[in-house]
Amino acid sequence: MNAIIKEDIDRILTGGLDFSPLKGKTVLVTGAYGMLASYLVYTFAELNERDPFFDLTIEAQGRSPEKMTDRFEDYEGKGWFRPVYDDIATLDAGMADFIIHAASPTDPRTYLTYPSAVIHANVTATEHLLEEAREGVAQAFLFVSSGEVYGRLEKDLIEEEDGGHVTTSDPRNVYALSKLLGERLCRDTAEKDGLRACIVRPSHTYGPTMNLEGDGRVFADFTRAAVRGEDIVMTSDGLATRAFTYLSDAAEGYLRVLLGGEAGQAYNVTNNEGIRSIREIAEILRKNAPKKIKTVFGEPDPTYREKANRRASVRSTQKLEALGWQARISPEEGFARTLSAFLLSS
Repeated sequence: MNAIIKEDIDRILTGGLDFSPLKGKTVLVTGAYGMLASYLVYTFAELNERDPFFDLTIEAQGRSPEKMTDRFEDYEGKGWFRPVYDDIATLDAGMADFIIHAASPTDPRTYLTYPSAVIHANVTATEHLLEEAREGVAQAFLFVSSGEVYGRLEKDLIEEEDGGHVTTSDPRNVYALSKLLGERLCRDTAEKDGLRACIVRPSHTYGPTMNLEGDGRVFADFTRAAVRGEDIVMTSDGLATRAFTYLSDAAEGYLRVLLGGEAGQAYNVTNNEGIRSIREIAEILRKNAPKKIKTVFGEPDPTYREKANRRASVRSTQKLEALGWQARISPEEGFARTLSAFLLSS
């Protein structure tokens, strides 16, 4: 863990959250070495490192022992850190007090080539983990959904109760549709069984744990180019806007919902002050690159399907703010921190 990530985790731990409900408990995180889930694991681990008597057992699920070691080598041999390599749709989660289901393909190219893997993670595994939680000792279940569930929705302010049009004919929408089914399973479990199952809907999240080689999103590709000192290649006009949320802000939002969210409710996790165009993100990274680079325009990627919505909508964060959350890191600061973190690790 480099200095940038350490500062981020410290910001989460000193943000006013009451972590005492986790003391002496067991938390399961699926997709643990993923971009955002890893920040949650880092936070849980730091609680143990700072307090030897905190005694929080972390069950970190993933498929690759190599990736688990790459991400969490510092915790190997710690009694409170338990790697789990079982499939998310069959693993035993009955002894977990808190379950965070964050495992899911997020590369848009995967939606087109392996749609069954998307459905497996977001529907089949969600149903299994909810059953494990219902029959086990779980106090709370957190499902990581997506802002993609809003589909095409022309509205100035999007609230969690709103729903847009998600066409089934577009193969890219397997992600949004499977997330909607996962959400429905969480709500049904909350209503029928009383489990405090909550949902978070992130916007475009970025930060030091992005997979620059396999993320598939343009801002990760831009970051990779800046790290390497290569020109940033734009394959569109770059005028589409998105709401960019830095990892530490998103992770804190997830934790606030895990610890205090209302059963069956969804929460937008987005930085509405972080709406920028793709071209603006490229410029931020170009300015912060370790050597002089340019932004150039290239041929469109035939495997990439651009979203129908080119303008980012404002999503209400009133429910999350009621839990004490606020976004603190702008894209200008966040992408500079992200670039610095990768350069420190290179």
